[in-house]
Amino acid sequence: MAPVAKARRGGPCHLTRASTAWWLVAAAVLGAAQPAQAAPSRAPARPTVWLCRPGLPQDPCTPGLSTTVYSPSLRPLARIEARVRRLPVDCFYAYPTVSDQPTGNADLQVGPEERSVALYQAAFYSQDCRVFAPVYRQVTLRAGVGRSSTPPSRRLAFTSLESAFFDYLRHYNHGRGFVLIGHSQGAFVLRQLIRKDLDPVPSLRRHLVSAILLGGNVLVRPGPAGLGGDFRHVPACRFDSQVGCVVAFSSFDQPVPADSLFGRPVSSATGGPPPPGQVVLCTNPASLSGGSGLLDPVLPTAPFARGTTIAAGSALVGLRPPNPAPPTVWWSVPGAYLARCSAAGGARVLQVSPVDGAPRLAPSPDARWGLHLLDANLALGNLVRLVAHQAAAYLHQRR
Repeated sequence: MAPVAKARRGGPCHLTRASTAWWLVAAAVLGAAQPAQAAPSRAPARPTVWLCRPGLPQDPCTPGLSTTVYSPSLRPLARIEARVRRLPVDCFYAYPTVSDQPTGNADLQVGPEERSVALYQAAFYSQDCRVFAPVYRQVTLRAGVGRSSTPPSRRLAFTSLESAFFDYLRHYNHGRGFVLIGHSQGAFVLRQLIRKDLDPVPSLRRHLVSAILLGGNVLVRPGPAGLGGDFRHVPACRFDSQVGCVVAFSSFDQPVPADSLFGRPVSSATGGPPPPGQVVLCTNPASLSGGSGLLDPVLPTAPFARGTTIAAGSALVGLRPPNPAPPTVWWSVPGAYLARCSAAGGARVLQVSPVDGAPRLAPSPDARWGLHLLDANLALGNLVRLVAHQAAAYLHQRR
C-alpha cells in the first residue's frame, strides 16, 4: 500500500500517522458491512486476476512451510517442515481491507499489500488445499472517510468477488469440495456470497467443506445449532469432522467496549440492527464444542509490506518475530494463548489471554478493535488442522 496521507491539522484533534491509518480501516470495514445489491449477472465482465492460484508464477500462497517453533515465552524449541497433507479440496480466499489506492474501489492490480496479506492469512493453508485468491474491487481504506478520488461502490466489491468465485467454479473446481476463507471486508463479502448464492442452492452447498469467516459479525439465532440469522442451511461448526459449517469469531484480550466494531449484531441484509433474536456467532477454534482451549499462533517471519497502512497498525499489536528472526518462512508459538467465547456486555467475541509468559497483546488502534489484526493468525495452527479434518470427512462422505 502507498503511505497514508498526512492527517489534517486544525480539526478537533491532530491524529498520528498510525491513528489516521486506522480511522481509514474502521470506515472501510464498516462500509463493507453494508448490503450489496443483487448482481445483474454471474458472467465475468473481464477475466479474473488471480493473486493466488495453482501454477501462478511467484504465488504468495505457496512460499514453503518451514517453521521455527517457540515456547510461549519465545524460547526456540525446534525447526520443522510442515507436512503437506493436501487433499483434493480447494481453499477460496477473500482478503480484508488492505488497499491504499486513492479511488473508492481498488482496481485489479496486484500490489504489495495484497501479496503480504495473502502470505499472512492464506498461505499456511496450502498444506491442506489448493489456494485460490482473486483480486477484487474492494472498497479502499481512503473511501471510508471520504478521501477517495471516486465514489465507492459496495455493490462493485461484492459482484467483483462473486464473479471471480463463479469463474473458479467454471474453470478450476471440477467438482471438488471447497473451503471459503475471509477476514474483515473479505468475511463480509463471503457472508453475502453464501447467503445469496450457496445457502439456497443445494447443488452448490453440497461442495462446501466449511467457511472460515473471521472478523465479519456472522449472525445466528441463539442455541447450540448456530443456525438462522444469515444462513438457513449452514450451521456453526461444533466438532472437527463436521462439514458444510461455519467458523466465525472476533478476538479480544480485554472487556469489549460498548462502541466496539465487532461482536454486536449488524444485519447483512440492511446494514442496520438485525431482526430481534439474532446474535453474533463465536466459535472457538481451540474448542468447537464449547469451553476453553489453547490457541496455536502461526505468523510469517517476513514483515508486512513496509509503508502500508496495515504494516503501521500491525506494529502496535505486539506479536512480532523474536530477535534474531528465525531463518524459516514461518514461526509459531503453540499453546501461547487461552481462548474462550464470551457474551459479556452483549458482545459475543473470542476472549484470549496469554499463558506461560507469552507476549501480552495490545488492541490496535484502540480497545474498540480488539485484536482484529490478529484474528487470522492467533489460531492459524488450529484452523489449518481443522481444515485437514474437515476435508478428510468431506471426502469420506463423498465415497
